Amino acid sequence: MNRRNALRAGVTLFGVPWQKVLGAAPSSLPDDALFTRDPETYWTRIRDEQFFLPKWRSFLNNGSLGVLPRPVYQTVAAYLENAAALETPYPYPRWGYETLDEEREELSRYLGCKKDELALMHNATEAMSTVAAGLDLKAGDEVVMSSQEHPSGKAGWAQKQARFGITVREVTIPLPPKDPGQLADLMISAIGPRTRVLSFSGITSPTGLIMPIKTICDAARAKGVMTLVDGAHMHGQMALKLSDLHCDFFAGSPHKWMFASAGSGFLYIREENLDRLWPLNVTGGWDDKSLKAARFMKQGTNNRAIFEGMMAGLHFAQAVGPDRIYARIHQLARRTYERAARLPYIQLLTPNDDRMFASLVGIEFKKDASAVWQEAAKRKIFVSAGKRVRLSSHIHTRPADIDQLFDLIEEKMGKA
Repeated sequence: MNRRNALRAGVTLFGVPWQKVLGAAPSSLPDDALFTRDPETYWTRIRDEQFFLPKWRSFLNNGSLGVLPRPVYQTVAAYLENAAALETPYPYPRWGYETLDEEREELSRYLGCKKDELALMHNATEAMSTVAAGLDLKAGDEVVMSSQEHPSGKAGWAQKQARFGITVREVTIPLPPKDPGQLADLMISAIGPRTRVLSFSGITSPTGLIMPIKTICDAARAKGVMTLVDGAHMHGQMALKLSDLHCDFFAGSPHKWMFASAGSGFLYIREENLDRLWPLNVTGGWDDKSLKAARFMKQGTNNRAIFEGMMAGLHFAQAVGPDRIYARIHQLARRTYERAARLPYIQLLTPNDDRMFASLVGIEFKKDASAVWQEAAKRKIFVSAGKRVRLSSHIHTRPADIDQLFDLIEEKMGKA
């Protein structure tokens, strides 16, 4: 199946006619021949035809919330319309009681795990909270995490510490680190006699650092320690097969990099741990262990259109091609890295090692940059402003967007 037919087939899987779902959106991606002949024109057409982004918007903060492609938006809208008319192929146009086996089966193939190890959720925060709340830990048990964790990755363990007296300890990650081996050594050497869980990001949120997940998880398993990976930035940003990571739990937010609608997420639970974890939200059937991971989805009525959008995002990513997507976003990240490296008042927090970053590049200003961010807002440059800045691009980002930001930085702060 070629890319254009893959995108078309993906949308019609929902029982909604292709023409109705796409509306004003184009019915195909640019031809592969164009990509071979003129890749920049190919990516420009992807932005112009597949996204709602206006030409004046520079968007360099995909790490916070991804931009919805037209086919995903149209899928959600069409499902809501059909649900209002009760014209969906399902008994009820909802989720929260249903196991959504077809969706989980397809998503599990993409993620590289078993369907029965996968529970659909609203975001990585909910998935992380489910694990933190659901593991039986007692006073004195220890959870070790890195100093680069997102607040949502920390909060569940902080609450457990406040309620049950567990100990939470952070491992300081140097910025930039030397190599993956240094990161593995830091996390593994932090395991002590009371450590029960290692909780860390696969790609860190503040700086985009790629952690050596398998090495860390294998060492933790050998010591009888469970591992929870905050994978909010992984799927869609880089190649991923969950079964190869050897982690016990993995939390996902496909709305960042996998083109999914906001409010969709997932939790991977390694099969042997399904009975060790208590569900966070419960309704009838929460204790039916024959449902396996699906019992963690028993949480009451929810908007199923969001998950139809998630699947449309998956199909869109498959149609463009995961390898092509990674090559593009890493190319843009390299451009970001090289522009930042020229400026003596910027410290790069991301190492100059292609193994250790994908699309996210972290920088830190050595002097006040407030004038930059004030002007960036006026020029419609969407970026996470501050002393430390995380710059993130996706396939809709133009090289000119990156140049516009750094030209502005040099205009306000100088070239030297």
